[in-house]
Amino acid sequence: MTNQIQEISEQSTDLLTEISVAYYQDGATQEEISRKFSISRAKVGRMLKQARDEGIVEITVKYHPVFSAKIEQRLVEQFGVKRALIALDQPNEDEQRTQVAGLVSNYLSSNLRDGNVITVGQGRNVSAVAHHIGVITPRDCKFVCGIGGIHPRGGMFNADHICRQLAKKYGGTSETLYAPAYAENKEQKQVFMQNATVKQTLDLARKADVALVGVGDMSENSYMVDLGWFTPEEVVQSRLQQGVVGDFAGHDFFDVKGQTAHTVMSNRVIGLSIEEFRPISEVIAIAAENSKPLALLGALRTGVIDVLATSVSNALTVLNLDEQMK
Repeated sequence: MTNQIQEISEQSTDLLTEISVAYYQDGATQEEISRKFSISRAKVGRMLKQARDEGIVEITVKYHPVFSAKIEQRLVEQFGVKRALIALDQPNEDEQRTQVAGLVSNYLSSNLRDGNVITVGQGRNVSAVAHHIGVITPRDCKFVCGIGGIHPRGGMFNADHICRQLAKKYGGTSETLYAPAYAENKEQKQVFMQNATVKQTLDLARKADVALVGVGDMSENSYMVDLGWFTPEEVVQSRLQQGVVGDFAGHDFFDVKGQTAHTVMSNRVIGLSIEEFRPISEVIAIAAENSKPLALLGALRTGVIDVLATSVSNALTVLNLDEQMK
């Protein structure tokens, strides 16, 4: 009996595949398929839908560059950003991150100048820019950590590692912030912030020409929870009680209106606050993952971002959310 069911299932899959190939690849009409396979036209429509639902057919929309340019223009007009770097949607997070990183890397290569100081954040997206392989014009720039160091498991996502990699990539120099990214409590943070070496590095970071940072979303499964900086409970409570939707550069946490939310997590970060990024001439914010539209909306509404780098789907969702919430 089991073998019979399996055989019927395989036959059904074969038929779905044949019909899908005829329709999507060979350009046959549903009427032509109906006659060829001796089934009703209505059933052909149902089977094509079933083929999509079961993953036999995957539809990918290829956007024309003009389409991305129109999305960029909408973001410029709606949020007042200077530029928006919009990458085509990719099938998984790693590929999406690589696509976005490539756009940011090309942008930096075209716009950095000798003598520029760049404040650098942490995380997967910023790290992807530093490790992106491409043709780079050497620049005598200084890359400065805008946030302290993280747990060894953070490795290549550490701001210091990213700074060193960018300096190596461009032929410039880097400066480390000799402090942890997250203190255990407010008192410990204050001690670090009063240290002369820490103050000197942060002063340089505040006076940067460019900032390169990531935008994080609030999830109990987030990168920050995974590394043990905050507990799942702290993140959930901040989301529920303060309406926190994201973090900017791993430091300030904000709500969907772009207002900074003061949470149990806020007084433990050793690095530049969101207000300290505001005077920097060009703040480039990156968020590739498709889980981040709400965080991006809040970040854009802070008014701190000058250049946004994300995906087509994220950009469209952010634009639609903003219009719906007005």
